[in-house]
Amino acid sequence: MESQKEQQSPSLEDCLKLLKGERDEQRLAGLLLVTKFCKGDDHASIRRVYDAVGPRFLDRLLRTGMGTGPNEKNNNNRDAYLQLSVTVLATFCRVQEIAFSQDMISKIPAIVEIMSKESVSPVLEECYELLYLISSANQEGVTAFFESEGMRVLASHVSILEDGSHLVELYIKLVQLLLSKVSLEFIVDTYLIEMSSIAAALSRQFAILHNALKFDVLHLLSAIFSSQYSETLKKTLCQMPENKWSGYLLLGIVAVLQNRVAPVEKLHALILSEWAISIIGERWLINRVKLPDLQEQVSPDRCLLLVLESSRVEIAVLLNDIAYLKYEASKITSSTIESIFSKQQHLSIAFSLIEKIVRLISTIVEEEGNLIDDDTFVKVVNGLNETSDVVLCYLQDAKDHGQRKGDDLLASVRVIGSYLAESPMAGKDKVTGLLDYMLSVEGEDETSPFSSVLFLMPLLCQITMNSEGCNIIVSSGSYKAILEFLVKMVTQNAHAAGESSSIFLTCDTVLNLLIKRVELQLLLDVSLSINLLKALTYWTEKDHNPSVVMMASSICALILDYTSEEALMSSGLDKYTRDQLYLLIAKSLSSPRQDATNDDESDLDLYEIIASGYSRWASRFPGMKRMVDGGQTF
Repeated sequence: MESQKEQQSPSLEDCLKLLKGERDEQRLAGLLLVTKFCKGDDHASIRRVYDAVGPRFLDRLLRTGMGTGPNEKNNNNRDAYLQLSVTVLATFCRVQEIAFSQDMISKIPAIVEIMSKESVSPVLEECYELLYLISSANQEGVTAFFESEGMRVLASHVSILEDGSHLVELYIKLVQLLLSKVSLEFIVDTYLIEMSSIAAALSRQFAILHNALKFDVLHLLSAIFSSQYSETLKKTLCQMPENKWSGYLLLGIVAVLQNRVAPVEKLHALILSEWAISIIGERWLINRVKLPDLQEQVSPDRCLLLVLESSRVEIAVLLNDIAYLKYEASKITSSTIESIFSKQQHLSIAFSLIEKIVRLISTIVEEEGNLIDDDTFVKVVNGLNETSDVVLCYLQDAKDHGQRKGDDLLASVRVIGSYLAESPMAGKDKVTGLLDYMLSVEGEDETSPFSSVLFLMPLLCQITMNSEGCNIIVSSGSYKAILEFLVKMVTQNAHAAGESSSIFLTCDTVLNLLIKRVELQLLLDVSLSINLLKALTYWTEKDHNPSVVMMASSICALILDYTSEEALMSSGLDKYTRDQLYLLIAKSLSSPRQDATNDDESDLDLYEIIASGYSRWASRFPGMKRMVDGGQTF
């Protein structure tokens, strides 16, 4: 019976005879059999069928299904023809050489047009598959897709994506393919609104998917958001009427980080976390997510603890790997260098998240609010302390190996500076032994230490508020790096926007040291003193802000304690700088008298430093004394 049934069933040869028939009815009958005979992996049979039917009949069938054929008015089976046409085309394109052909590329505008008119249906799914197959086979297919405004169609479909559907899978695969073939710069520049809608829709799928496709979306979002061209997406996403994407991201990230997944998946989740915080701020980590369309919820502190723990583990592993490759590997090869660079990039993400968590904790402390409970606060602080210890050990290892240059070392100094500025007593003994070394670290593109001192300045200002901290800095010789840094800051960045706070922080640190100069037995090198005086007078020439004048003048007043007019001139101080210095001191001493209503406490304190200094050394600077006492000018 079985063999008899097989004999009665039409064969592939019967199908081919129908396809080669003279009448359309015969060809249509043959095409109906194609989907039964031609399996996805039977490329030989698919090729024979395609050659038999020919591209002209396929074109006519597609146009008839779209309603643009010659007999469109009398056609009552248009939907059936459209379904058959798209199904057959998708079947043919499973053979790469057919998908590569110009015949198939030429059909992309029509396929995009069909998609623009279709809602959720088998036709729409097969259109996505067809676009994917043609575009993956030939770059010209991608070009044709964009020229046909395919991105606008993709964006319009985000509202019809049914959770967990096959259409969602096809949608994600097509977006992945497009981003692998075309630069994100072009897509964002040309289709910013559309790309923002797609990114928001993908964020929702990232939250709700619970299969392998979740990781495809994770990688896709990571690629989009970690690109240098993603910056322009930020503003557009934040301006969306329903800003739910950040909540979806949080739910998806929590799901990845709290489960046993490969380290690379956790890294991608951390990349998304860093990007979300860069837009919304650190409080995103403790957001209470309320999404009515989803039942899944997480506690407000869950994301914070998971991101901290994952970053902490990532840092420990990466620093250990980098140290091994640098100092213990048998030989340095090009692959070793590439591996170090890749790990350094990953390290920068984890470091950035630690710094953002530090800022969050600092804000919570300042506000004295109940944003997180005490138990969570203790866990976070303990985690930060452990990470600080790991990073300090890495720096100690680098110091022992005589390494002072490297972006990984500079990033390590930065994260230590960020945390210890908020918790100066953490790792006190290790910091004391490493302070001079950390101040000498240089980035790959630096010719002398600068950024390392900048990163540590908040910490340095904190610890110089007491004598013990000042003793640490003076005994280690670190004060020289601070003074040299002030010279660079003033001469190079005095007018740079956003640099004034760093300059004033450095000035405060220098003041803290100079005020305690006697008990610290602090001695200044003559050449360094002259460089400081030149830099500070230059600063006030370019910036006449009263606070700048008083700050620069007070430091100059304390420096002049070390010397005399004769000694400065004989050591190389030029006459112009001397005259500007005297004018600066004279102007500072007259400021409060000219403005009797000035009640700025900090400026008055600085005035006291200047006046007290002048009373001590005025006799050693006769030219200045004549100017201040007699009103003489140069």
